[in-house]
Amino acid sequence: MSGLKLGDAIPAVKPLDAEGRTIDLAAMKGAPLVVYFYPKADTPGCTVEAQDFTRLAPEFAHLHAQVLAISRDAPTKLCKFREKYGLTVRLASDEDGAMCEAFGTWVEKQNYGRSYMGIERSTFLFGADGKLAKEWRKVRVKGHAEAVLEAAKAL
Repeated sequence: MSGLKLGDAIPAVKPLDAEGRTIDLAAMKGAPLVVYFYPKADTPGCTVEAQDFTRLAPEFAHLHAQVLAISRDAPTKLCKFREKYGLTVRLASDEDGAMCEAFGTWVEKQNYGRSYMGIERSTFLFGADGKLAKEWRKVRVKGHAEAVLEAAKAL
């Protein structure tokens, strides 16, 4: 589970974007921030989720909300993923797992009776003050981006 509680500040972690540039999460205060974690680029559920957030990007932008999508994929893979599907959502790489650790999204998972460690599909919404306003765990992709947008509108 997350070490984050409602009202906690954005963790001071610095992932790399798809171009390999450092993103300072703590410096992203001043506007709502959506940080969502997905298991792996270019897989069916992760692709639909990224396409949904991309489709809603103009509405998030209207709220001045930033959306950041995190996986443990390398920046080069994220570039290919973005280009293949025309994604506009900002993709970030957490190859070292620091973000997963800070947000509590690196968890034990089960598939066909096999246990393994992986990213729990999760989303975190921070207010303009940089404080955690809402979180979603074990996300189901269908309708999720719309639910996050509605929550951002309510901030």
